[in-house]
Amino acid sequence: MIVVTGATGNVGQPLVQALVAGGEQVTAVSRKISDVPMGVRHRQADLAEPASLKPAIQGAEALFLLTSPDFMANGDLGAVMNVVRAAGVGRVVLLSSHGVGTGRHPSRLEDAVKQSGLEWTMLRPGNFASNTFQWADSVREERAVRAPFGDAAVPAIDPADIAEVAAVALREPGHEGGIYTLTGPAPISPRQQATAIGDALGEPVRFVEQSREEARDQMLRYMPEPVVEATLGALGAPSAAEQSVSADVERLLGRPPRTFAEWAERNVAAFE
Repeated sequence: MIVVTGATGNVGQPLVQALVAGGEQVTAVSRKISDVPMGVRHRQADLAEPASLKPAIQGAEALFLLTSPDFMANGDLGAVMNVVRAAGVGRVVLLSSHGVGTGRHPSRLEDAVKQSGLEWTMLRPGNFASNTFQWADSVREERAVRAPFGDAAVPAIDPADIAEVAAVALREPGHEGGIYTLTGPAPISPRQQATAIGDALGEPVRFVEQSREEARDQMLRYMPEPVVEATLGALGAPSAAEQSVSADVERLLGRPPRTFAEWAERNVAAFE
């Protein structure tokens, strides 16, 4: 059995679907009650309360760990790993961040997994294509996008690609100790993303550039300050490493990563 935390999110949902399609027994874990695919067991748990995870992971062979921004900033993953190890789980795949590799984010979560004594794999995705869901209301209401750093380009990754890589690492041998940087196929700026959403809609979407402070105030409504500052740093002044395209998705999946335009076409209903 494979346990997926964060199972209702942009990565967790397609990961559960990929594992089920591969014939795996899956337990989907989320903080709230949610619908899951037929045949998938669902359990409520919160990583901030490690003991709540115990019923979900009993008998599990592998665990996918996805943490919220709040947990990334303040959570105790060491306590979670103690519960995981005591349950006899053998393999852990952590959804980390490209920022750990570039030094923008602390390595605290990765360190806790590495020190657990279990087999582990780290996934380090960069900017998610699905982050643009935050533009959905303004696109629907006025066909406009408001974002900072309009022409700063980084290779946004489709969450479905992250999910497929996670499924490989969870199901197949040979990924113990692997650290994979996951990016899209080419750097793309917020202005270009707005154009791609407009192309998917079949009508123009205006781009309105925010100041850094405007963006910061908006992001602080749903993200802790350290995460906001690291994110704005990566988006506003990306390093060469943050702008580089990684070969890991293609190497692991045998195909190039999906483009942002493909993501926008598949998710156009959110912007209509």
